Amino acid sequence: MELRAHVLAVPIPGQGHLTPMLQLCKQLVSKGLKVTVALTRFVSSTTLDQQKNQSQLNYNTISDGFDTGGYNDASSVENYFQRFEIAGTKTLTQLVKKQESLGHPIDCIIYDGHVPWALNVAKQFGILGAVYFTQPCAVDYIYYLVNRGLLSVPITSPCLIPGLPSMELRDIPTFVAKPEVYPGYFQVAISQFSNVDEADIVLVNTFYDLENEVIDAMSKYIPLLTIGPTVPLSYLDNQIDKNEDKDYGVNLFHSNASINIPHWLSTKPTGSVIYVSFGSMADLDEKQMEELAFGLKQSEFHFLWVVRESEQAKLPKEFVVETERGMIVNWCSQLDVLSSEAVGCFFTHGGWNSITEAMSLVVPMVVMPRWADQTTNAKFVEDVWRVGVRVNEDEDGFVTRDEIEKCIKGVMEKERSLELKESAMRWKELAKEALSVGGSSYNNIQAFVSQLTSSQA
Repeated sequence: MELRAHVLAVPIPGQGHLTPMLQLCKQLVSKGLKVTVALTRFVSSTTLDQQKNQSQLNYNTISDGFDTGGYNDASSVENYFQRFEIAGTKTLTQLVKKQESLGHPIDCIIYDGHVPWALNVAKQFGILGAVYFTQPCAVDYIYYLVNRGLLSVPITSPCLIPGLPSMELRDIPTFVAKPEVYPGYFQVAISQFSNVDEADIVLVNTFYDLENEVIDAMSKYIPLLTIGPTVPLSYLDNQIDKNEDKDYGVNLFHSNASINIPHWLSTKPTGSVIYVSFGSMADLDEKQMEELAFGLKQSEFHFLWVVRESEQAKLPKEFVVETERGMIVNWCSQLDVLSSEAVGCFFTHGGWNSITEAMSLVVPMVVMPRWADQTTNAKFVEDVWRVGVRVNEDEDGFVTRDEIEKCIKGVMEKERSLELKESAMRWKELAKEALSVGGSSYNNIQAFVSQLTSSQA
């Protein structure tokens, strides 16, 4: 039987949640822990080659009830998470028993907040349960307050919450701001906190200096360990060899190998390229896609635009990309692109991983939030952290090509760009400090590891 503590990680199968979980797992391995990641059977079957390249992590599987097609086979978000709870509870229980029988007993289950039932499995076996909230603390706090009846829905503007800046309705996470539009997602988001008081450890994907006021406010209700940002360390610290920690490990999307993105970027002047990506889930309708396409064209800057294969049919037929000035790809390594000197601006949906990556790599942002936490993230990017600007929608809820052009040119303008980069550099240094010896996140990870090893004894 192994003497080192053994952690079983249970992410949900979305890239935005899988990414920070895997990065946390790698940090725990570096502290001497054994880590097994429980992927859903569908995700595991589509990423086998990538798993083989991650020798520091062990992979196993559980079922979400949709083994052949994953989330896309579910009839609704409610249907997916209901089936996931039933199938997941059964197969996670079996996995814990299996590890015990093999002489690798589990000492702690780290689970994404969206699967709170995983805590019940941990309690069943008398092992530690650590919930991991992969979104920013500001968003977690709003969901928590709604769950506990401390913030009433519907929200009225301005929304005044201790620890947060004054917020308009457009700044609130959409699942709370418009629960009637997203009833299923509202329930899933709020249910993250259904049993949080019973968790042994609460981990949050942020760092103290970035969200100190809201962290202090939320900590009055539940103890938090901030352990972020979960960005590969080589991108924060130039002293670390990129071969040691250069990516997250498992990607659910694959880029076209025939397109040489690094070469294309290398041919462009410093700070001349707009990188455009809306992540793994956010999508645009055809009208908004058209406005974005022609807004980019009107800006007259070079651009690299990620349009997932499922979205490419929405591109306007009359939009012809000039190879020299623009490139459209189905996916790419975002960290590699953002770290290119050619990139001067990130036009983003405002997902949390994208925000922390851009700040860590000192790339100013234009944020066009679509839903979920992105609206709150956009508020902080523009008004609190001052590392980018947020687009404004017209009376019909669309962002026009003229608005897109204006925001891009505003961020790319030399003096404004320098201001945003100076601010981003400050946050990068604070992030690096948080993860360095004696920093807030470093100390919290150490405390977590110590709790695991002491419970094992």
